[in-house]
Amino acid sequence: YYMRRDVFGRSGDFITGPEISQVYGELVGVWCVATWHQLGEPEALRIVEAGPGRGTLMADAMRVICRHSNMARATSLHLIECSPWMRKKQLELLGTGTASGPPQGGPRRAEDAPRTRHGRVP
Repeated sequence: YYMRRDVFGRSGDFITGPEISQVYGELVGVWCVATWHQLGEPEALRIVEAGPGRGTLMADAMRVICRHSNMARATSLHLIECSPWMRKKQLELLGTGTASGPPQGGPRRAEDAPRTRHGRVP
């Protein structure tokens, strides 16, 4: 459906919550930080998002996560996206300023996403 064009926003077909306000993604970031603390602040944490669109949700969440330097160092971001056009947009948005640089690997299918067990990287 959106393999070659942007379908989000005023010029697109629909608008998602993260496109309306950054508060949504920032609250996801706050939840990630709280959960990381509850897990005992593991040294490695993978955040995986399926169907990230432009990457707006993760950009907003990572803005919060990056305020916590230990968590920022522990975090790697993985976006599952099959659209080459959207992957390019995600790289433009998230290519710098995230905890671990650009999204790692960019798996195209859910089964290719990194696996964790109880929040810890195997």
